[in-house]
Amino acid sequence: MVRIELSIDLLYDIGAPGADFVFNIHGAHTRSQMVHTEQLRISQAVETQVYTDPVTHNRYLRLSAWPGQLQVSYHAVIDLHHHLAAPEQVAEVPVSRLPCEVLSYIYPSRYCQSDRLCAVAMAEFGHLPQGYARVLAIQNWVRQQVKFKQNTTNSTTSAVDTVVDRVGVCRDFAHLMIGLCRALSIPARFATGIDFGADPILGPTDFHAYVEVYLGNRWYMFDPSGTAIPMGFVRFGTGRDAADVSFATIFGSVGTQAPRIAVKALSDAAGLWEQPKHRSEAISTDAGVPDLV
Repeated sequence: MVRIELSIDLLYDIGAPGADFVFNIHGAHTRSQMVHTEQLRISQAVETQVYTDPVTHNRYLRLSAWPGQLQVSYHAVIDLHHHLAAPEQVAEVPVSRLPCEVLSYIYPSRYCQSDRLCAVAMAEFGHLPQGYARVLAIQNWVRQQVKFKQNTTNSTTSAVDTVVDRVGVCRDFAHLMIGLCRALSIPARFATGIDFGADPILGPTDFHAYVEVYLGNRWYMFDPSGTAIPMGFVRFGTGRDAADVSFATIFGSVGTQAPRIAVKALSDAAGLWEQPKHRSEAISTDAGVPDLV
């Protein structure tokens, strides 16, 4: 088990007449990711609502704020129970056997235009044996072809744009890998968390986008940007692409400040809590979904 402590502070300057917010910064409750403790603080005395999606387990915080400054602070201690598998034993699941709740992740979406990436996907990966190794080859190809560089893309940049420009940040790497997987009929989804273990040279600790791919009847984690350590990822949300799981969606005239984020792995005297590290095994924090028979 890995125990992660994290804190998030978000600061906003709100103009008249106020603004509405939808946040996705709560740790998801799943059978393999358990929120041990958590605290939420809002600087304004406003009503809040936290809604949990029954399918994705994404937790959405909604509030309406008055003009002035707003600070949203979230602190949590979260336990991660990882499933590890030998890569050679993790197979692709034929479309005919995919659970119904997985099917939406083989279709094109706003930022992952898999229908326009079929030629690239087939040329680069169509000849490879099916399974975890093929998905790993897609991840490694994205890392080799795209350069990680801050402030090179924006909220409209898609997977097709990244193929052309060959530069981006973690969300761009994720969109491209997802698009290539779906072009091969491999279900893949966009996941959000914090960049645990990222090199400080890349900047302050920040929100992070990574990929979960459905293989062997469960969702396995991949970090196509290669900037962080998946074993330390706390899942906030999953969706078809970034449009589904923005950490903050804002309606109104609002000035934003850079988020202040901290994350660390805790240790105990008995040595029961493992420290996150890069692993050669396939890794998942998903309890698994039975396939169709």
